[in-house]
Amino acid sequence: MIVTQTGSPIGREQYQHATLKGLGLGKMNRTRELEDTPAVRGMIRTVQHLIRVESPTE
Repeated sequence: MIVTQTGSPIGREQYQHATLKGLGLGKMNRTRELEDTPAVRGMIRTVQHLIRVESPTE
């Protein structure tokens, strides 16, 4: 899955900053391709209001 950060973590709880870092994000419009695992899905659910998730086109 392709994850892009669309929102700023400024003014958010510290755990949301840490979750974005764990996903390899941290700056606006940064994109990462991640494995679809239960752990990654949980992290995505935690910061779903700050990111956009897309399926990779093959």
